[in-house]
Amino acid sequence: MLDLKFIRANMDTVRAALARRRAKVDLDAFTALDEARRALIQETEALKAERNAVSKEVGQRKREGQGADDLVARMGAVGERIKALDAELREVDAKVQDWLLSVPNMPDQSVPDGADEKDNPELLRWGAPPQFDFAPKEHWELGAALGGLDFERAAKLTGSRFVVYRGWAARLERALAAFMLDMQTTEHGYFEVMPPVIVNRETLTATGQLPKFADDLFKLENSEYFLIPTAEVPVTNLHRDETLDEADLPLKYTAWTGCFRSEAGSYGKDTRGLIRMHQFQKVELVRFERPEDSGAALEQMRGHAEAVLQRLGLHYRVVTLCTGDMGFGATKTYDIEVWLPGQNTFREISSCSNCGDFQARRGNIRFRRREGGKSELVHTLNGSGLAVGRTLVAVLENGQQADGSVVLPDALAPYMGGRKVLGPGPGA
Repeated sequence: MLDLKFIRANMDTVRAALARRRAKVDLDAFTALDEARRALIQETEALKAERNAVSKEVGQRKREGQGADDLVARMGAVGERIKALDAELREVDAKVQDWLLSVPNMPDQSVPDGADEKDNPELLRWGAPPQFDFAPKEHWELGAALGGLDFERAAKLTGSRFVVYRGWAARLERALAAFMLDMQTTEHGYFEVMPPVIVNRETLTATGQLPKFADDLFKLENSEYFLIPTAEVPVTNLHRDETLDEADLPLKYTAWTGCFRSEAGSYGKDTRGLIRMHQFQKVELVRFERPEDSGAALEQMRGHAEAVLQRLGLHYRVVTLCTGDMGFGATKTYDIEVWLPGQNTFREISSCSNCGDFQARRGNIRFRRREGGKSELVHTLNGSGLAVGRTLVAVLENGQQADGSVVLPDALAPYMGGRKVLGPGPGA
């Protein structure tokens, strides 16, 4: 959430920033609400001042043995008007708050201008795509042939965009998650947590999913509970309404959870395979930083996500999201896209964002500097380290062989019981 005082004092700057994002935000509506709010406050304060002055006059008359019924009656009417104004002010304040919750974050000056993903500049590439002397298959063909991915039974159990992992696939999903967690905790200094995957409305509001993206969420019937779309939501909220010590920063968390998304608006996209599922697993990275450190922290966190792909030997590229393609709460975002030979394209496998103080203001997450003084909002960052199912997709497609087998990355051998190849046939 943007700072209300900043918006008032820098309307032209905010307008220009939101225009860069192609955000459809009615700043004139905010101006009208803010003017109405100020008028209500001014009238209320004037009436309260009048009431205080008359109250003193009533006291003076009584001390002098004079009647004050006329003044008491007059103040009764003033009191009723103040009550009505207070009610109006609460309504206007609620509308201002709702408006603030609908406004996206302002893009960092370093973010390139653009309308959509076609305008995202490529920052770097790592590795090279594998070369095949045969037509590479897509992951759902490989997974089905090797008996590991069962979409038909998942559809029977639930519906489309679900999968049953069987045998080697179940173990590979678990192995990838353990491999990622071990890297992030032992090598990169993240602290592992396992949060709930069901959260309340306040939690989703703090990170920006509510109220704007309610259609993307799975809500539990007859409750105010929701399934999480990403571990960013509960982990960022671990410190909601807290004031941290500067000495404790940065705080670096990692979590492996199920994630649940309705995929509203994705009709017809990626209807086959594991790319766009209603339920999937992800290893998330979340950081709490001092404002002056968050820019460098984003670069470091992106490197921590890249390191997973490098250790697995998977070709990838990094793009900087342009202003029109960034997420609602981000001030700057990098997407890491892994090469999928079966699709002959790069696909997103991680998104790393600096949210500045946007989420911290919504969630009241602050810190106090060592030298004392007023508390300040922290900066929050989040990134995938990585999406586990999509990593499994990349491992299958990049490791496929002409005979239908799949060679696994050496880094996974300790997590797969020493197994290095997934062989064709029902016993795979």
